[in-house]
Amino acid sequence: MSLQITLPDGSVRQAPDGSTPYDLALSISEGLARAVLVAEVDGQLWDLHRPLVGHCNLKLLKWEDQGGKYAFWHSSAHLLAEALEDLYPGIRLGIGPPIEHGFYYDIDFNGHSFGQDDFERVEQKMTELAAREVRFERQEVSKVDAQTYFRTKGDPYKLELIDGLDDGTITFYKQGNFTDLCRGPHIPHTGKIKAIKITSVAGAYWRGNEKNAQLTRVYAITFPTSKELAQHLTLMEEAKKRDHRKLGRELELFTFSENVGMGLPLWLPRGAMLRESLEQFMRKAQVAAGYLQVITPHIGSKALYETSGHWEKYGQDSFRPIYTPHEGEEYLLKPMNCPHHCEIYKSKPRSYRDLPLRLAEFGTVYRYEQHGELHGLTRVRGFTQDDAHLFCREDQVKEEFKKVIDLVLHVFQALGFTEYHAQISLRDPENRQKYIGSDESWSRSEQAIIEATAEKGMAAEQVPGEAAFYGPKLDFMVRDALGRKWQLGTIQVDYNLPERFGLEYTGSDNQKYRPVMIHRAPFGSMERFVAVLIEHCGGNLPLWLAPEQVAVLPISEKFEDYAQTLVEMLRKHDIRPVIDLRDEKIGRKIRDAELQKTPYMLVIGEKEVQQQLVSVRKHGEGDQGTESFDAFLSRIRAEIDAISYN
Repeated sequence: MSLQITLPDGSVRQAPDGSTPYDLALSISEGLARAVLVAEVDGQLWDLHRPLVGHCNLKLLKWEDQGGKYAFWHSSAHLLAEALEDLYPGIRLGIGPPIEHGFYYDIDFNGHSFGQDDFERVEQKMTELAAREVRFERQEVSKVDAQTYFRTKGDPYKLELIDGLDDGTITFYKQGNFTDLCRGPHIPHTGKIKAIKITSVAGAYWRGNEKNAQLTRVYAITFPTSKELAQHLTLMEEAKKRDHRKLGRELELFTFSENVGMGLPLWLPRGAMLRESLEQFMRKAQVAAGYLQVITPHIGSKALYETSGHWEKYGQDSFRPIYTPHEGEEYLLKPMNCPHHCEIYKSKPRSYRDLPLRLAEFGTVYRYEQHGELHGLTRVRGFTQDDAHLFCREDQVKEEFKKVIDLVLHVFQALGFTEYHAQISLRDPENRQKYIGSDESWSRSEQAIIEATAEKGMAAEQVPGEAAFYGPKLDFMVRDALGRKWQLGTIQVDYNLPERFGLEYTGSDNQKYRPVMIHRAPFGSMERFVAVLIEHCGGNLPLWLAPEQVAVLPISEKFEDYAQTLVEMLRKHDIRPVIDLRDEKIGRKIRDAELQKTPYMLVIGEKEVQQQLVSVRKHGEGDQGTESFDAFLSRIRAEIDAISYN
């Protein structure tokens, strides 16, 4: 029997039954066969030496492809586990998945100590094992045989994983003397792994549950060449300098207090000013786009979230209910804003003429994140969303969705995020119980997003299984200055919450209809957005966002009166100044203003006072010369005003 293999360019190749992706690669060219790491068969990653089954669509993935990196780092995780078992006999293995940059493996070291001093030893062992060019072999095993193997080996964590698997779906992967429970796929052999670095170690609860044993999570990364590893390490050093936790402390933007509670940031005056500037920017954009501002409480009745479905789906991630003295009365810290906005919609009868109704709120919500998952501003327990919910007729959905896309792209442009791509997050067709709502409503909402995105001319990847539980969404993945990928803006179409809350409007025919709901948050979480922004620009915030935009630096106390006059004039023109009246030399004042990354400095001495001028310095660029204060004011006012919503 001959197989028909369709390649990405649409061409079709005939191959004998039993052919593998590697056979196809070799038939195209030896160079491709050497470079390819894994295949994608009908949308699923596939080992290169695994026989193809029937006619199929085939992509051959190299290191440059996301799937290629996934398989490369997945295989490297197995290599790490093999090295650790060799060096630390008796350890017990958890899981070892690839992540965006590298991979990790969760290990129960079973009495062995392991820390940073051991990294080099493990790297050397991995390099030694990789050099043997051992092939990764896939083995299908029965559930009984899988349990017997890991019971004999003494791996309780693998046994627990096997308990949740169906017989007939279990596979092992073997390289040399090492065997692991794994669905794969993997690269052809270990020899492709040339450069290895253990990056860090941390604690991690088994299966993310703090009631379970705490394992040691070993992070690492590998590359096909030493040059690529060196480039990556250089980027990581730069990332350390840009770490928002470090810069947030140095720039006095935010802090945390154990007395307040873990994961609950405290915004300092300079950080509060940064947040306020972002909010004003978004409010201005929302007013121009026809949004109405609302405010809702920080708590809500538990029944509210039972109606919305949030309690059923996310109750375990919420804080425990708040009980009042009244029997049976329970409240929750607000985990989502949308149920509250549904109730605002219901507060009075609505007509088709009232739609679209666009309700916006900077609403603070609360989620219980486990201790080990908290991380600066990117993973917190209380955060503010630039939330909005649009209630519209079905014939308005696509147009409203496209307008929200415009708003998201405006935000990215204003903040210097020039590299991004869109992802349409769809329902998982194999696991529909994760979601609420009918197949019909899901089909309509998914189609609306696909069509709106296409009409905006955006190339968007469709990813099943990433939808919210109540509807599909369009996610924007942004790359920062270091090439790291972040999910920022999101837009969701929802037929389900209007149904659950019984939302209605009266149509032109005087009949009752159900509105469609669009959820949107261009910033997402304000906390996370600020963290990403700080790291993207290395703390060098654009002028319009800088908490202190101009530092006025008198050379001595003789020039303080003129300096104070300039400060007052700047404030009158909505410029945020700071004045340094310390008894310090001007060089020290300039250096400290540079460390605070203040965009502009005005140095005031005798010449400036006598001629009513300002000597201008720009952060990172130095002396800009002398000019009149009015000229300076006009220039920076124009620079700030350029950030506006059209």
